[in-house]
Amino acid sequence: MNLTLPDVPITRQMGDAQLRLELACALYAQGKVTKVSGAELAGVDFFSFQKALGERRISTYTVEDLHGELEAMDRMFAKGDAGPRQS
Repeated sequence: MNLTLPDVPITRQMGDAQLRLELACALYAQGKVTKVSGAELAGVDFFSFQKALGERRISTYTVEDLHGELEAMDRMFAKGDAGPRQS
């Protein structure tokens, strides 16, 4: 796929690789791509993409992560176990 962008100052300052990374980060932030597909789109490895997301303050913590942690807590405190008792 080829994409033609208007000749504006920001596109003149950024190379193809930077524009691809910015696009991938924006699509990830909107929930349109996963971290794996975002890294592929950006042309970088998974960890570089995750670092780029962090630099842009784009959260990589998902609703699925939250549900998984809540399920783990439910299992930990199941069967009426209230945890350690205070003396």
